[in-house]
Amino acid sequence: MTTSTDRIHQLLENGVQDRVYPGAVWAVGDATGITTSGTVGLLDPTRPDEPMRTDTVFDVASLTKILAVWSAIGTLWQDGSLPLDEPLGGFWPEVTGHPLGQVTARQLLTHTAGVPLRAQLKNLYGTDPNTIRAGVLTEVLHRPPGQAVEYTDRAALILGYLAEHLAGQPLDQLARERIWAPLGMRATRFGPLPADLAARCAPTEIDQDTGTHLKGTAHDFSARLLGGVCGIAGTFSVLHDLAVFLRYLLDPSAAPAQPGFGPDWTEESLTVQTGKLTPVRGLFWHPAPGTTPADRTWVHYGFTGTGMWLSPKLGTWAILLTNKLYFTRDREPLTAVRNGFRELVFA
Repeated sequence: MTTSTDRIHQLLENGVQDRVYPGAVWAVGDATGITTSGTVGLLDPTRPDEPMRTDTVFDVASLTKILAVWSAIGTLWQDGSLPLDEPLGGFWPEVTGHPLGQVTARQLLTHTAGVPLRAQLKNLYGTDPNTIRAGVLTEVLHRPPGQAVEYTDRAALILGYLAEHLAGQPLDQLARERIWAPLGMRATRFGPLPADLAARCAPTEIDQDTGTHLKGTAHDFSARLLGGVCGIAGTFSVLHDLAVFLRYLLDPSAAPAQPGFGPDWTEESLTVQTGKLTPVRGLFWHPAPGTTPADRTWVHYGFTGTGMWLSPKLGTWAILLTNKLYFTRDREPLTAVRNGFRELVFA
């Protein structure tokens, strides 16, 4: 692994030099845990005495969809509370009689539900969380369910609301009690972060209201609008916790205590669920770019510059955490780094 580790380090160091991101933290592992890891660059380019560290806290953005929503939905599916293929209107009064009532949870998890493609919460529904929830759950569909695979943040937002309804508790409490605490993910939580954790957080984009980089407050506007907790984004985590999570997906016996979902949910999710529709999707996971479903290398990205890969076939997982939003929203430079990282890890 030494040669591969050196090449990974050089790839990520090149990203720092090219100002793709200020710094990065990464790890590769298997069912036994982390096998190799490293850091490059700085927490903040204006503070040369603060390098990236393995305990740096990251706004993981859309990894929230996996760490909180996908996991929570898995606990409800496995305890029999959530039928994946029954229209939501049959058991969720808030959507009964509305367009969303004809959609299934599986369609939301595969982005085939036909719900609107962008959240646009403030523009459509104002700033009151209750009004936003009501608007999202009663909105007309973009197209009939099951016709096309179209990624939309709304799918995760709706599933987060659904999980709260079925569990009878807020999403952050559900995730903490049934997923993160049993796995020992002690540093994973929704923001805003307390001052001590915010100090170790990698800064992201400039907040237009304050003129400073966001640090310990979610970059995602929808998450901020909803108080920091929603299905779209808002979770903060560290390398160790993400490694524990991915290790559990490969070897459930490695967990100190069992979370609410188990290997049946992982197996169900890491298989093609979209039939002949493209692009291919599992349940919130999708095949990594540059691979085929037969390779069984699955990935989920976060807009802030984070990513998690999982290959049950190879028995390998990988994590790459960056704060690329510090410099730019342009996706292409980081896409090249991500693809290079995946090739080095899963070759």
